[in-house]
Amino acid sequence: MAKKKRFTAEFKAQAVKLARESESTLSDVARDLGLPLSTLHQWVKKAEKREASTPEQGEVARLRRENEQLRMERDFLKKAAAFFAKHQQ
Repeated sequence: MAKKKRFTAEFKAQAVKLARESESTLSDVARDLGLPLSTLHQWVKKAEKREASTPEQGEVARLRRENEQLRMERDFLKKAAAFFAKHQQ
């Protein structure tokens, strides 16, 4: 009988974050991480359930995800602006 893999809470959180932010499908993300689709799906559902325990907590979680996305976009734009400024001269 195969031994059941154990994953840390940090790994699960990162996998859920990747699944939510990725342009890829959930099955693609699961395959890339070497996970069964059902496992990743369960982790995402549990995370949604925890976040939606109250409307305010759900809203805070949504805003945090949005804030993180905006930070990543801002950092990318900073790097792009520096690149083009450097090569424009």
